[in-house]
Amino acid sequence: MKKIVITQSNYIPWKGYFDAIALADEFVIYDDMQFTRRDWRNRNIIKTPNGNKWLTIPVEVKGKYFQKINETKISDKNWNKDHWNTLKQNYIKSKNFIDYKDFFEELYLNSTSLYLTEINFRFINAICEILKIRTNIRFSSEFELKEERSERLLDICLTLKGTDYYSGPAAKAYMDEQIFDEAGVKINYFDYSGYTEYQQLYPPFDHGVSILDLIFCEGENAANFLKSSYNE
Repeated sequence: MKKIVITQSNYIPWKGYFDAIALADEFVIYDDMQFTRRDWRNRNIIKTPNGNKWLTIPVEVKGKYFQKINETKISDKNWNKDHWNTLKQNYIKSKNFIDYKDFFEELYLNSTSLYLTEINFRFINAICEILKIRTNIRFSSEFELKEERSERLLDICLTLKGTDYYSGPAAKAYMDEQIFDEAGVKINYFDYSGYTEYQQLYPPFDHGVSILDLIFCEGENAANFLKSSYNE
C-alpha cells in the first residue's frame, strides 16, 4: 500500500493540510495549475481579539490570462514584515509564542523569494519540521502529465506507484472515479470532522484557522491535535 496526496500549495495552511502530509507516503504540491483569486493559495486566517483576520500575500494577477500558481509573483516586498508584525501583535500573549518567536521571525524576515510557490513551500517545510512530519514532498511540475484533471492526478499516482489516492471531500464533485478504479488505484476522501479542540487565545473556537494558531497555543503538544496522532 502506497498513499499519495496531491494538492495545491497554501499559505500557512490549517491543521488538516498537515494531517494530509502526515498521512501520505508521497505528498505532491500541485502548482502547475491555474492560480485562483481569493483562495487559500496566498492567504489564511488567524485569530485576533476582534475576530478572525485574513493574512494575505499580495500577488500579481494578469487579468484573464491563464496564470499558473508556480508563475505567480509577489507584488509587495514588505509583506513578510507586515505579516510577522501582525502575528506578533495578536499572539504575543499565547502561552507558547515566546518558544517559537525566534524561529518564525527568522523564517518570515528571510522569506524574500519573488514567487508565491517558493514562499508557501518554505513555510510548509518549516512547519513540518516543528510537527516532526517527514513525508517526502514533490512538485507536480516534475511529472509529464495529461491535460484532463482526473487523468493528471492518476498519472502522478501511477508514476509514483501509488495504490491509494487521498483527496479532500470537495473533490467528489469533479473526480472521475472510474478511471482510477480501472487503473487499480483506490480513491479515499478525507474526513475533516472530529478534531479535538484546544485552548485558543480568543474564543469562540475555530478549527479552520492557520496551523500557526495551534503551534502558538500548544507548542510542542501541537502535533497531538492532528488526527494522524490519534491513530499512532
